[in-house]
Amino acid sequence: MGARDKLVAAAIDLMRCNSIAGTGIAQLLERSGISRRSVYLNFPGGKAELVTEATRVAGAAYSEMMRTVTAGSDIASALATYPTLWRETLLASDFRAGCPIVAAALGRAEAPAAADAAGQTFADWENILAARLRAEQVEPETAHSLATTIVAAIEGAVVLSMAQRSAAPLEGTAKHLAELVAQHTGRASRANGGAGR
Repeated sequence: MGARDKLVAAAIDLMRCNSIAGTGIAQLLERSGISRRSVYLNFPGGKAELVTEATRVAGAAYSEMMRTVTAGSDIASALATYPTLWRETLLASDFRAGCPIVAAALGRAEAPAAADAAGQTFADWENILAARLRAEQVEPETAHSLATTIVAAIEGAVVLSMAQRSAAPLEGTAKHLAELVAQHTGRASRANGGAGR
């Protein structure tokens, strides 16, 4: 892994735990093992440029994971996997590591381009989920609105879980989101209809 990639990886890790405001050059150097000179050679714009690139890289990775998770099954079932993925992250970090995209979104005062990249990432996630919902015969306008609800609910649930130091908000949110999606895709009615036979 080159210096640029090490710096980006360090920035993602630090943003997840410390926010953008708490991610300083000193911490980035310590975490990455890269010299101060290398930071400015790779990111002439300094920390703001680095956290923007970290947001883009993390966002692309999460988008790819979302495509993978939602591709193999119906979207209601796919949503049930999110608590497991996030629970592992939260427990392993003692509820300190959240989503770097949220950190970037909240850091607009210090890194506006990173906040813009976060907005683009959230829009990408909405589009991925909306496409999957449309594939399950959800009307386009409803699919987009429901996708926005899913992203907002899961990201908010991660924040609540961090604040409460419990995976319960995340688990409860994911359960109800899966139920909501099942209603819109018709899976809930098919399941209820089948139960009565």
